[in-house]
Amino acid sequence: MLRIHFAGEDIGRVRIAAGPVPAWEMLLSLHALRGPADHGVFGPWRARTLGVLDASARLLLRLAPPRGYSPDFLTPTADNDIDSLVDAVQSTARRRLRTDLGLLAAQRGPAVWMRPLADGDTTALRCVGTAMFRYHQRVLAPAWDRIHAVVMAERAARVADLLDGGVERMLSRLHPHIRWEAPVLSVTYPVRKELHLGGRGLLLVPSYFCWARPIALRDSGLDPVLVYPANRGLQRLVEPPDTSNGDSLAQLLGATRAAVLQEIGGAEGVTGTDLVRRLRISPASASEHATVLRRAGFIVSHRTANTVWHMPTPLGRAVLERDSGVRAGHGCQRSPARAGFTP
Repeated sequence: MLRIHFAGEDIGRVRIAAGPVPAWEMLLSLHALRGPADHGVFGPWRARTLGVLDASARLLLRLAPPRGYSPDFLTPTADNDIDSLVDAVQSTARRRLRTDLGLLAAQRGPAVWMRPLADGDTTALRCVGTAMFRYHQRVLAPAWDRIHAVVMAERAARVADLLDGGVERMLSRLHPHIRWEAPVLSVTYPVRKELHLGGRGLLLVPSYFCWARPIALRDSGLDPVLVYPANRGLQRLVEPPDTSNGDSLAQLLGATRAAVLQEIGGAEGVTGTDLVRRLRISPASASEHATVLRRAGFIVSHRTANTVWHMPTPLGRAVLERDSGVRAGHGCQRSPARAGFTP
C-alpha cells in the first residue's frame, strides 16, 4: 500500500498533466512489451511493435524491466515534448545515475553495460537519449493521436469531478485502486510506502499504458507524481477488424449520427445523457450512434462509474472541420488547403 499524506496546502496544489507524458508512456509501454502476447488491449499493439523495433531498444528494455524497479531518471519531467525528455535524461547528474542504477543492479544483478552509464559517461548517456528518441518515433508517435484522445477523455472526466465537487471529489474518483480518506490518499501498491507531500502538491498523470495499478517514483525526494490508468474504456491502439456492422463510414451518412458527432466535437466531450437530452433521442439510439462513431475512429469513449464520456479523436475533429468549411462555402470551390483532404 502506498499512502500519500497531504498537508493543508497540498490540496490546492494538486494538478493534472496537460496531456499524455512521453516519459511515462515510454516507460510503461516498455513494460507492456514484455507482457502476455494475448493481452486483450496491448496484444495486437505488442505484436506489431516488436516488428518495428531497432537494436537500440534493447538498452531501454534492459533499463525498464516489466516487474520491480525502473530507474527514476527515465521519467524526469512532465513536459509533453520528446526533445525535452531526451535533453533531461542526457543531463542526469552522476549522483542520480549511480543511485538509480545501483538499485537496478541490486534487483537484477550488475551488468557490464551499467558501469559507464553509472559513471555519467557522455557516450553512454547519448546512447540512451538516442534510443529513447528512436523508440518514440517508431513506436509512440504513430499512435500518439489515439493515446492523446484516451488520456484527454480521462482528463476531462477528472476536470468535471473537480468543477462539480472540488479536489476531494476528484481524488475520491480517480481509480478503483485509489481511496481518499482525508488527509491520506491510499493506493494499492506492491510495497508499503509512505509519501509525505509537505506542501509540494501532487501531479496526477493519467496514462494509456499504465495498467492494473497506479505507479509513483521510488525517490520520495523528487517532485511527487502519481501515474494512474486512463484507458478504462479498453481502447486499443490497433483495432481488430469489425465485421459486425459492415462499413461504419457509410453509416455515418445518416443525419442523426452526424448530429451526434457534431455534439461530441462541438463540446469537446459529452456524456451519453447529454446526447439524449440535447438531441431528443433515446438512450439506446445514443449508444448505437456512439458505437458506430467509435468503430469508425471518430470518437473515443471513457467510462467513469456509471457515466460514459465521449470525446472526438483528431480524425473526428478533422471531419467536423472539413464539414464546417464546406458548409461555410455554400457549395463554392474549396480552398487549396481543403481540396486534397480525404476523410
